[in-house]
Amino acid sequence: MISILARRRASSSSALVSALVKTTIGWKYLQKCFFSVGSSLFPSSVCSSLFPKPRAFLQPTLFPSRGLRTLSDPTSTMLPRQRILKQKSELEESFESAMTTEEILTSFEALEGALDEKDKKLGLACLKVGQHLESIGAEDHGKILNFGLRALKILEADGETSVSVAMALHLVGSAYYDLKRFNESLGFLNRANRILGLLEKASSSEFDIRPVIHAVQLQLANTKTAMGRREEALINLKRSLEIKESILEPNSRELGIAYRDLAEAYAAVLNFKEALPLCQKALEIHEYQLGRNSVEVAHDRRLLGVIYTGLEDHGKALEQNQLSQKVLRSWGMKSDLTLAEIDAANIQIALGKCDDAINILNRVAEQTDEDEETRTLVFISMAKALCYQEKFADAKRYLDISSDLLAKKETHVPTKVAESYIEISSLYEMMSDFATAISLLKRALEIIERIPQEQHMEGNVLGRIGWLCLLTGKLEQGIPYLENAAERLKECFGPKHFAVGYIYNNLGAAYMEMERPQSAAQMFAFAKDIMDVSLGPHHADSIQTCQSLANAYKAMKR
Repeated sequence: MISILARRRASSSSALVSALVKTTIGWKYLQKCFFSVGSSLFPSSVCSSLFPKPRAFLQPTLFPSRGLRTLSDPTSTMLPRQRILKQKSELEESFESAMTTEEILTSFEALEGALDEKDKKLGLACLKVGQHLESIGAEDHGKILNFGLRALKILEADGETSVSVAMALHLVGSAYYDLKRFNESLGFLNRANRILGLLEKASSSEFDIRPVIHAVQLQLANTKTAMGRREEALINLKRSLEIKESILEPNSRELGIAYRDLAEAYAAVLNFKEALPLCQKALEIHEYQLGRNSVEVAHDRRLLGVIYTGLEDHGKALEQNQLSQKVLRSWGMKSDLTLAEIDAANIQIALGKCDDAINILNRVAEQTDEDEETRTLVFISMAKALCYQEKFADAKRYLDISSDLLAKKETHVPTKVAESYIEISSLYEMMSDFATAISLLKRALEIIERIPQEQHMEGNVLGRIGWLCLLTGKLEQGIPYLENAAERLKECFGPKHFAVGYIYNNLGAAYMEMERPQSAAQMFAFAKDIMDVSLGPHHADSIQTCQSLANAYKAMKR
């Protein structure tokens, strides 16, 4: 990404703090924007100790004895310059004390007219307004961006690498993210990250920049995730967790949520081994802080169920799911409970208990309205259970109903619809109806291609279409899908992810079918290198790929 790092001035940490306190703008507000009000990550004592309110702009008294007199109008004796300074000071104080959106915008307009366009105070004021609009969830992201860019232009004019510049870069990066301009977002966030890295190395106990670093790392993770670069996003999420661990109390609720967020991120890239201890830590903290019957504990247990399912430990998955349901039911959280019940049915299917799953799903279906999104999930899971029982006609009936319901929601919840089409496709594949499976995947692909942040899903769909083309003998059609899938997945998960290895393995198989053993050997070699790293050389699929590579070399010698 484009990165322009302003040249850092040689100055001590105390000089940095001094530069920040030379303003009457409300720095206490600016810092709050990085965390929720009252967050232990940014205690108010830090703000008050680091940014004391400057003294009022007063000129030396020419005649000290006059100070003893009581004047009806002190401003009547002021010189014009004194009067201007006093008015400016009052405008600054008014802006600093503003709390509501209307007060902030009104006082900003008044202050804006009294300050020079290059005045750092104006830059900080723009930063405050932009951060406030972002914190209240203002929908005009373009307006927030304009305030951020204006603040940045003023604050970095002299090439200073300060915390205020990093904050402005963060605001701009966040605004670009909300505008779905992810490449631009990443560029500004990377700049903020580099500046903070320099300041962190030169920091002293006078100013703690860790909360600002945390905010930037978290936004970097969000932006990279939106770009499909999930493996890279994990690095930023881990860094943000480390910062929280260094600031918060060991068993704080915020820290528990951070552990769960990172666990979810690992589960999203199918790294369930890394996700498990993080989710267990979150559960431990939330049980200690909130008790076993808290909503947070229920969410932790539901995620644990997903993780254990990914690890194919279905017994433990069901146990966690049932504990989660118990808490959700006691809190009357109907929508979350419905999803947990559907999860339970899917676990029962994985355990081979399809009748139990169908009973659960019938009960859930009776409790949901016809237009509810969860009703579609119920029908898909019902079809899955029927597929495992080889009742294909009944399964297809439920899938037809699901597809009709999904078609009505494509514009409202496109990502969820695409995910459902993919799952329905896998069930048609199970029933050997490959033409319908491919058709549904192509429908999902059309939706996903319009959603920039779903690039990882696009790679998976391309790979599935390519694989089904191979199964149906359409080799020439399948290879471009597989090649594109490999590129997408490398961008999202990194070049050594096992999913990339499987794509190369399928490409090798395609080239062998086309009697191109040299190309096949190259693909199998790529697959072997990746699988040896991601799965281990003794994994069954790694061994199979090695055998395929040997067969390709043997074919080359004929």
